[in-house]
Amino acid sequence: MSFVLLALGLVLIVEGLAYALAPSLVERMLEILRSLPASAVRQVGLLTIVSGLILVWIAFQLGIG
Repeated sequence: MSFVLLALGLVLIVEGLAYALAPSLVERMLEILRSLPASAVRQVGLLTIVSGLILVWIAFQLGIG
């Protein structure tokens, strides 16, 4: 359970940094996402999930987790 809380905290920190440091960039990214078809947004989401899983797997293989 502590890993879940740690992961959630890290995600919130990274998301917060994006909004705090580059709010105009976030707005432009949202506009781009609105213009894409739903299937493309879904593919980006799935790619993000797979990338996250790979990073978590690498962390566990290195003995971090």
